[in-house]
Amino acid sequence: MESPIVLGEKEWLACCGSVRFAQEMASIKPFSNYEEALDAARDIWFHKVDVNGWLEAFAAHPQIGESPSQTHKSPTSAQWSKGEQSTALATATDSTLQELYDWNVRYRQKFGFVFLIFASGRSTPEILAEMKKRYHNRPIVEFELAAQEQMKITELRLSKLFSVNTKTANTADMVTKAGDRVGVIGGHLTAANANANEIQKPPQSSTRTRPPITTHILDLARGTPAAGIEVRLEKWGPVESQPLFGGFDSVHWISEGSSVTDKDGRSGQLMKTVDALNPGVYRISFNTGMYNPEGFFPYVSIVFKVTESQKLEHFHVPLLLSPFSFSTYRGS
Repeated sequence: MESPIVLGEKEWLACCGSVRFAQEMASIKPFSNYEEALDAARDIWFHKVDVNGWLEAFAAHPQIGESPSQTHKSPTSAQWSKGEQSTALATATDSTLQELYDWNVRYRQKFGFVFLIFASGRSTPEILAEMKKRYHNRPIVEFELAAQEQMKITELRLSKLFSVNTKTANTADMVTKAGDRVGVIGGHLTAANANANEIQKPPQSSTRTRPPITTHILDLARGTPAAGIEVRLEKWGPVESQPLFGGFDSVHWISEGSSVTDKDGRSGQLMKTVDALNPGVYRISFNTGMYNPEGFFPYVSIVFKVTESQKLEHFHVPLLLSPFSFSTYRGS
């Protein structure tokens, strides 16, 4: 049996620059192993750390191509940042470093925070290409992608932290796990973004720590999370068929659960936490008319399909709402 690892806020802050994250991790009983800590870290980062905490964590990173500040609040984090950028710096030329600097400035001017990417093992040309691609994202989408990248960096640093403290951890295996896609919120790499990740993913675990379908709502007109909106999740009943365009047969929609969004715009538990999600067609409906009676949409429904090969995956289906438009995408 592995001995529990006792770590303080200082150690957790080296993994993620959010003080709230470090406090929450330190408040939990000692972790027996890396996997246990990783589950807690994912839950805290996506469910308990707010927007200000995300920005605080982003700000703890130096720009790609630059050295961390000598007055960094976590010397360990600064040291790890330097190591994580070693491949990028080793593959850089004077011209690509200048181009990287210019694009860092453009990115920060548009989005308001540093460009964040899981840089370990990635060359300067690779990072530049990714930055140029992500530069065209809408701010709210890019904000969530940055949060996903932060979680991948946190996973890698957790593996380093446990390797140092246990002396027996298999670092190579942990680094592989650190490259895996994380779930919730938010926020949210698409399959195309995931393909850009050069690290080979391990087989997906069937053990979940949250329901397989989640959502959150952002009010784009106000620039804030949308709180107090009723959300319902349903599944199409007949497994041998699926709803047809133009059909209005409501009797086949079976309720999975309902909830109301909290102050961060996140829904509560819409369904049971199950290992394997039943394949089929699902519908998430949002009572937007109650939230904004003067808006164009009395309610919004999003219908999507889960295949047999996707039943162990996580589906985060957010709603980006304004009075006369809305959009969605599949996050993870």
